[in-house]
Amino acid sequence: MSAAAADDGPWLDEAAGRLVRPFTASDGRTRPTVALDLMTQVMATGATPLGYLGPEHAQALDRCRAPVPVAEVAAHLALPVAVTKVLLSDLVDRGALTTEPPAVHHHPTDRALLEAVLDALRRQL
Repeated sequence: MSAAAADDGPWLDEAAGRLVRPFTASDGRTRPTVALDLMTQVMATGATPLGYLGPEHAQALDRCRAPVPVAEVAAHLALPVAVTKVLLSDLVDRGALTTEPPAVHHHPTDRALLEAVLDALRRQL
């Protein structure tokens, strides 16, 4: 076990990965209270959310200092999008986040846009 893994405590195992199911971060909830899609932009309002928030909420809020799409927050947290949407909607409900529609000026089925996305994905692999 590496030093980094030892610091993570019992919740992360180097060989197995995350030992806690992702849906525990959202208390088992799978439906957000706010309509969010993958490209919805979320941004911190600067308000301190009331009530207890888990570490994933804090990480998501920290990631949203500048406008960022929901998909990017999910990737950064390494959580399923469904879980991330619930966490983000909790933060919106508490006034800590605001949302905006996607900043896409192209039609979502525009061939050039889809090819650009495919090219970017291929570069990542």
